Amino acid sequence: MNRPEAPLIPDVQSHPDTRQLAIDRVGIRNLRYPIRFVDGSDPPEHTIAHCSAYVALPADRKGTHMSRLVAAIDELTEPLSLATLPAFLDTMLVRLEADAGRIDIAFPWFIRKSAPVTGVQSRMDYDVRIVADAAPGKRSLEATIVVPVMSLCPSSKAIADYGAHNQRSHLTLAVRPRSGARLTLAELIALAEAEASCELYGLLKRADEKFVTERAYDRPRFVEDLVRGIAARLVDDARLIGFSVAAENFESIHNHSAYAEIVRG
Repeated sequence: MNRPEAPLIPDVQSHPDTRQLAIDRVGIRNLRYPIRFVDGSDPPEHTIAHCSAYVALPADRKGTHMSRLVAAIDELTEPLSLATLPAFLDTMLVRLEADAGRIDIAFPWFIRKSAPVTGVQSRMDYDVRIVADAAPGKRSLEATIVVPVMSLCPSSKAIADYGAHNQRSHLTLAVRPRSGARLTLAELIALAEAEASCELYGLLKRADEKFVTERAYDRPRFVEDLVRGIAARLVDDARLIGFSVAAENFESIHNHSAYAEIVRG
């Protein structure tokens, strides 16, 4: 049986546009898709990402091919990493016949952690965002991770007879590594947790809870201490072009947050 001949369908996106206005960024935003992410030499982890992909559109072209952006993400066979994201962006630009673009991927990432005393294991989640930008003669990569920790107020400890107030804090580290630099998310997490009053765990037994409470009491930190401690570790890291560090304390004795931020580079 002979198949009917496919109808000729016009490619409207490829038509010329007479307004002579180039578009800096056009594409898809917040496509939710399963991906695999690999950090350094660790095994790939499955997660669900929100993917945004854009390209620059010349003044003489009416539209871009949105479906090709979705197809490029769908056809990913290798796990994504900080090292491979720029190459994926280059592949996408070739497919879209564009000379500039951006890929922006945000996802939850999990690390298996052992409680400090009993060793009971659980998973701890961190919000991650990785962004690659490309333009003629220019490439950039940025990785952002939110690290939840505990902080204990030094002033409260100094003035109170029966303890000190503490809170859960979010430390947000955004780094721009140099091309070819080897950097892992696990490094950034460890760095942030080392500067906190205490790190967090998904599961604690009573002996663990005693440990983290007392550890935080022995390591009081203002929100200013948190950002300064992390920035002091990053500022001399030759692998980085620039970074920002932000700390937000969700105060337990106020109905507002305390916040501090340092940006370099």
